[in-house]
Formats: sequence, C-alpha cells, structure tokens
Amino acid sequence: MMRTLAAVAVFVVILALGGMWFVSQTNSDDDQFAQCRQSQVAGGAGAIGGPFTLVDGDGNTVTDADVLTEPTLIYFGYTYCPDICPLDATRNAEAMDLLEEAGKIVNGAFISIDPVRDTPDVIKEYTGYLHPRMIGLTGSAEQVKAASQAYRTYYKKQLPEDGDEEFYLVDHSTFSYLTLPGYGFVEYFRRDTTPEDMAKRVGCFVDNM
Repeated sequence: MMRTLAAVAVFVVILALGGMWFVSQTNSDDDQFAQCRQSQVAGGAGAIGGPFTLVDGDGNTVTDADVLTEPTLIYFGYTYCPDICPLDATRNAEAMDLLEEAGKIVNGAFISIDPVRDTPDVIKEYTGYLHPRMIGLTGSAEQVKAASQAYRTYYKKQLPEDGDEEFYLVDHSTFSYLTLPGYGFVEYFRRDTTPEDMAKRVGCFVDNM
C-alpha cells in the first residue's frame, strides 16, 4: 500500500513538473522576445504603456503615435533634477550611441514630470544637450499625469522647508522604458543598468522585431 501511494505521489509530481515545463515552453514560444526579457511585470507587459498626448519642444501637440515611431527609451524626469535625472538620461544617450555603432537606431524620449517649469523651450534645450535623437516632451498637468499613469510611474512635488515654491524638488521613480513600434512597451531598466548592458539588452529586442 505504501509503495503504491509513493508511486502515485511521484507520478503526480512528474505530471506537475511536466505541466509547469509545458506552460513555460508554451509561454516562451508565444513570446518572440522571451530570450531578451530580464524583468517581470505584474499583469504582463501589456499592463504598462499606452496612448498619450503631450507637447514637444516646438510647442506642437503630439501623441505616442507621432513620437514612438522607432524603438524608444522613455524616461520620466525633470530638467531641474540635481543629479538622478542627468545621470539616467546620459546613460540612456550613451546606450543609444552604442546601439548606433552596432547599426541599430534607437530614439530617446524625456517626459517632464514638472510641466510648470519645463516649458517646451526648456525641455528642448535640455534634451538637445543630451542627444540629437532624444525628444523632450511636456504638457499640461493633466496630460503629464495621464502619461505617467499609463507607464505606472510615480512623482510628487516636494516643497523646501522654507516654503519657497521656486526651488522645489520632485520625488519620482527612475525606470527607463523600452517601447517598440507595433509592440508598445516590452522592457524596463533600473538605474544600476550600465550603458553597455542596456545596449546589449535593447539590441536583443531590436534584432527580434
């Protein structure tokens, strides 16, 4: 009796493991970018990203369909950010250069979370220093909030102790998001990702489009 139960238990475990392997294989087969992904998103990649309407550096109202026409690295930040944003945006620009050297054209988008100070002129000048293929986007508070919510980012204005509203900072999340035309969001990158690693991982997605 005990041997029979043990045999049944082993069989059930084998079936379970086989089922897990089958599901894993099926999901991998259905995902053409499975070999490129290193991050996990609750709800899947489709839970992040979506349509947005913003304003570019020339003051034109644009949508995601207008600006995300190539593989694009998106970052939500602000031009008055003292340290984090310049480092992250520069890293993204360096990755874009490495990809270009490898024959892969990837654009950048810097979406301001501080539309009061980041006017179109300000955002255009800022991104112009970073990379010729990095577009700066701003807009109304409502437009920026909608874009942020689509990409599930966080930001919050922090007033200084003296209450001087001119010199406030903005707390914000620091992920960079890769979108592909026809696919939308496919991957995100943390702050500790190097330009070389980012270029390698983005290149994998571009090669498998």
